[in-house]
Amino acid sequence: MGLEVQRQGEHEFVGRNERGAEVRIGRKGAEGAFSPAELLQIAAAGCSAVTAEELITRRVGEDSKFRVEVSADRREGASELDAVHVKFDVDLANLAQSDREALAVAVDRAIERLCTVSRTLKKGIPVTEELPTD
Repeated sequence: MGLEVQRQGEHEFVGRNERGAEVRIGRKGAEGAFSPAELLQIAAAGCSAVTAEELITRRVGEDSKFRVEVSADRREGASELDAVHVKFDVDLANLAQSDREALAVAVDRAIERLCTVSRTLKKGIPVTEELPTD
């Protein structure tokens, strides 16, 4: 199966993977659903979180909790995002300033090297669509 998106009703879709996970997709503002642009931002934040998790928990503590906020720049009326901003919210109060700075560099380096979503967004790739014609 891989990944798929199936229409459920007017402006209502469900995205699925073969492991049984589902996400509701709709237009911006649709109750209980992510818009496609929100999913793109969530993917960038999620990839950054997954990539940085071990670096953060190794220094802050295995049971440490953290959040990753994400936002985007979009010109009025544009059908594209101009930038995606990922911001970590993690309590580093127990780390010395030099350790905080070293962690920030390590996280940035790991995301630059390993985060598939951020790397792909920065690179820009072709996206193709295909409709049956027969």
